[in-house]
Amino acid sequence: MALVSGMDIIKECTSRGLVAGSFNTTNIETTMGIIAAIERVGVPTFIQVAPTNVALSGYEYIYDMVTRRLATCDVPVALHLDHGKSLESVEGALAAQFTSIMIDYSEYPFEENIRVSARAREMCPPGVSLEAELGSIGGKEDDVAPEHASYTNPDQVKQFVESVGCDMLAVSVGNQHGYAPNARISFDLLAKVQAESPVPLVIHGASGLPSEQLGRLHEFGVVKVNVAADLRNAMIRSFGEAYVANPNENSLIRVSTDAVSAIADVVEARIRTLNPSVA
Repeated sequence: MALVSGMDIIKECTSRGLVAGSFNTTNIETTMGIIAAIERVGVPTFIQVAPTNVALSGYEYIYDMVTRRLATCDVPVALHLDHGKSLESVEGALAAQFTSIMIDYSEYPFEENIRVSARAREMCPPGVSLEAELGSIGGKEDDVAPEHASYTNPDQVKQFVESVGCDMLAVSVGNQHGYAPNARISFDLLAKVQAESPVPLVIHGASGLPSEQLGRLHEFGVVKVNVAADLRNAMIRSFGEAYVANPNENSLIRVSTDAVSAIADVVEARIRTLNPSVA
């Protein structure tokens, strides 16, 4: 199946009461593992990459890699720019035919966040979904942490969404980037944000959240949940265990294949946790 628009993923998930996992890739092993899991479960999904992770390959390579593997996959998938911190990164992802975009100006003052996010909206062709962020999510993304983390203010949500014209809103409600085992969602705050938001919500930093919280997100208008650290840990751990077992191992394909399996197991588990209704 060819890539679909992020709007298609949003519509299908909201109509079916599903939550789309959004999984970060950087290489062939991660991509193969993500899509293998998607095929097992059948839930529409986002595959994404952050600007910090295209330094080696560029956006075009990510597009080629994902679309080649999707040629034999029947599950709808959108290719998403994660944490576009500049309009230049938005431009680069759009030029590479990404079908969903995130602009993240959440660390800037409210009016500046609106101004730049609205410009990103103007740049996106019809059918390309736009995610924006209100409230700055803490923790580390690729060892980069925001200067200031702050919770989403429910009183600002409606004005922000309507001024920007975004299709999804990333929120800060206790979630943190990276592996933050002490992170916890404030469902009271999430409910207040949901009540004010005209669009579905996005939760970043799922790798550190407990399963019982992830399994409740569908109750609060959440349509997309980002998972990155768990996948990277699975790959690095797989390679590390192979080396410990045999420091003279020279079959890269065997070790890489084991890494694909480890990543697929993590992705499948996360999709099922996010969607308790999926058998």
